[in-house]
Amino acid sequence: MSARIIDGKATAAKVQEEVRKEAAELIARTGVKPHLSVILVGDDPASQVYVRNKERACAQLGMSGEVVRMPATSTQQAVESEIDRLNADRRVHGILLQLPVPKGMDEDALIERIWPDKDVDGLHPLNAGRLMLGLPGPVPCTPAGCVRLLIEYGIPTRGKKAVIVGRSNIVGKPMALLLARKGEGGDCTVTIAHSRTPDLPAVIREADIVVAAIGQPEMIRGEAIKPGATVIDVGISRVDDPAAKNGYRLAGDVHFASAVEVAGAITPVPGGVGPMTIAMLMRNTLGQYRKALNVPPGSQANHA
Repeated sequence: MSARIIDGKATAAKVQEEVRKEAAELIARTGVKPHLSVILVGDDPASQVYVRNKERACAQLGMSGEVVRMPATSTQQAVESEIDRLNADRRVHGILLQLPVPKGMDEDALIERIWPDKDVDGLHPLNAGRLMLGLPGPVPCTPAGCVRLLIEYGIPTRGKKAVIVGRSNIVGKPMALLLARKGEGGDCTVTIAHSRTPDLPAVIREADIVVAAIGQPEMIRGEAIKPGATVIDVGISRVDDPAAKNGYRLAGDVHFASAVEVAGAITPVPGGVGPMTIAMLMRNTLGQYRKALNVPPGSQANHA
């Protein structure tokens, strides 16, 4: 029996409509548009696509957005100066540094340079600490989107075993905190697995919920999935495919064809987690805008 497909596009559209309506109400009340500034250093093709999608989402939701494009030859100091300028600009409510940055740059120092109140990626150490302590604040967009998918599709999490494959600061670690926290979309018993985990398939097979975020295309196959488990595939890679029009296809960290026959529910790649990341970024931007204007959050304004 094939798994139920978790449609990230449909859920992202729902989240964006929530944001659009709320933003319109707030703009009417304040006369100020939420503004997101994205810093893009270099010309990485994938980053160019991601940035265009973020720019398009701002326009569609009635928000203000800009892309600050800087050459790959930019110095660390030049990028820091640009961040400082945006920090000081009261019209800017959210700042996002598109990752990865060119080799040789101190990515962590750049992220820490962004003011926590303008950090819509939720990666600043202060915001990461707030997440760990269960305090309000912007949550990294991809993990937040994964949790929203679980809630939207009625996937039980309370008391369930979750295995997260990957330990990055962007996905793996915050995902573990979100699934372990109390309340809706949480209360899981969480294991973080990674490339050094012995007998990784056996660890994954114990999970009721698998979050794959290790960056290895089609690494997790159906035989490693517990029958009926929910699979959230965060990975996206280009895989050579002579039969495809462009000579390649997009693949996740999970081998979809084999996993879909075992899992109870699964996200496709593309069309699963990806659209949710941008939707939750728009939600985070709206949340930081509210904070900047000291507007109390409504029922749809809470971060993640």
